[in-house]
Amino acid sequence: METFIAILAIVLGIVAIIGSIAPALPGPPLGWLGLLCLYIWGGGANSAGEPMSTTFLLVWLGIVIAVSILDYIVPAYFTKLTGGSKYAGWGAIAGLFVGLIFPPVGMILGSLLGAFIAELLLADKDAITSLKSAFGAFLGFLFGTGIKLICSAVMLFYIIIYAF
Repeated sequence: METFIAILAIVLGIVAIIGSIAPALPGPPLGWLGLLCLYIWGGGANSAGEPMSTTFLLVWLGIVIAVSILDYIVPAYFTKLTGGSKYAGWGAIAGLFVGLIFPPVGMILGSLLGAFIAELLLADKDAITSLKSAFGAFLGFLFGTGIKLICSAVMLFYIIIYAF
């Protein structure tokens, strides 16, 4: 049973990393579920023989909640910082979904082009202002994805430590 839980936790950690990039999966919460599985059923210990503590698990829950909230706030902040409207943020998300056809380049270009086109057509801004707003939305997307990837990768590291 412990082997099954360890494998399940590692799979959740790997899916968390994938979910940090793919917009349909909640990356960091899945990684935290992997830690939770090890805490409840796994009985794993780190290399010093210490079991996972409740404090450790709750600290990671706080980090996951903070990262999840930041993932929604940061793109809007970067967009506003560069003079963009809500249309740039929505366009970036729409472009990201269209870009899923050709990952990862399509996701990146789709996000940038979606924000640019939305600002240009829906917000009635000129090309230079739209490009600046699109760049802000794109940087916000990259920053949000980056913090999710880092969080998920560190959780996968701890999952491996406590699983074996």
